[in-house]
Amino acid sequence: MDLKSNHSSPVLTDPAALSKLRLGLPSNMSPYSPAASPYSSSGLYLTIPRIINGKLEDVRVNGWLDAMIASSPPHKKLSEDIIYESQTDDHDAAYQTWMISYPSALNSFHLITSYAKCKTVALFLDYDGTLSPIVENPDHAFMSSSMRAAVKEAAIYFPTAIISGRSRDRVHEFVRLSELYYAGSHGMDIMGPARVSNCIDVHPDCIKTIDSQGKEVHLFQPANEFLPMINEVYKSLIEVTNDIIGVKVENNKFCVSVHYRNVDNKMWDEVGVRVFGLINGYSRLHVTYGRKVLEVRPVIDWNKGKAVEFLLESLGLSQRDDVLPIYVGDDRTDEDAFKVLRETNCGFGILVSNVPKETDAFYSLRDSYEVQEFLKSLVRWKKSTALPTENFASKYI
Repeated sequence: MDLKSNHSSPVLTDPAALSKLRLGLPSNMSPYSPAASPYSSSGLYLTIPRIINGKLEDVRVNGWLDAMIASSPPHKKLSEDIIYESQTDDHDAAYQTWMISYPSALNSFHLITSYAKCKTVALFLDYDGTLSPIVENPDHAFMSSSMRAAVKEAAIYFPTAIISGRSRDRVHEFVRLSELYYAGSHGMDIMGPARVSNCIDVHPDCIKTIDSQGKEVHLFQPANEFLPMINEVYKSLIEVTNDIIGVKVENNKFCVSVHYRNVDNKMWDEVGVRVFGLINGYSRLHVTYGRKVLEVRPVIDWNKGKAVEFLLESLGLSQRDDVLPIYVGDDRTDEDAFKVLRETNCGFGILVSNVPKETDAFYSLRDSYEVQEFLKSLVRWKKSTALPTENFASKYI
């Protein structure tokens, strides 16, 4: 399939492969080679351990508990407790070494814009930990007014999408910007303004509908058949974890998130026993992990990387050499998007982290504040190079 475009909004037709050399460079001239990196990324999906007599069999041998710990590094922050200087120095030294392979996107901004010169920059942004800081209660993950202003202005000059593990409706409630494309449930729920298409009506996963403002939109939901199963599992996960203090189960429409951020780390293994014990009975679901969260998702060939490809196609940007996609995210699930951009050599992934992590990103930013500064820098750069009337809104909407 190819996704055709009249440069107005996402519409699904037939997918086509992305060009392998969209940066216009040989693969061995990419700014940072994955082969040279000591932090090569491993697989993202967890193998479900066997459950014997209601207990998880040797979780450490199966890598499950280690994966939960590894995916949930502690934030570096000051406290009133004694902080041993040697530990702080070791942390800083490790992070500085890591940044040799994944330099700051702010410090390397001139390199990024040198690739972006005379190109259309397409922005793809995660939400939690990227546009908003990680908080104890996921219901309170509000973005600041200054971040909202930065995202709003960026969307004027660049096609911009938010791709989140949250439900699409929930992330839209947090962001409250109509200028963006929204992809919820790790890209399994995408909505954009309707456009003319000869193929849209024949694709079972993309339909025309009306949004809350009465506008005709196209809705792409490749996991729609899983809704009854996801709702059933959501209710069951609430029941099997309700006696574990601190657990929060969140229904993100096409996936279920089990947050253990507020759970005593001595009980993490019990969280895993309950979650994997339940999901072991659903062959069409699997578990992935993020920052102190286990996520139950349908077994389909779709993720944030596929969502990036879909949105590039729908915007008519995938078959062009003058496009530079940039994806900014902080979580394991964002690695699918980083991997797509690295393997196709068509754009840059930027990992948001203040600790060393395995990643397929090219660059790094420490926190949401640096993300905001990066977006503002992109806008300033675009204003300095763009024609007076050139902006994304006038060109595509």
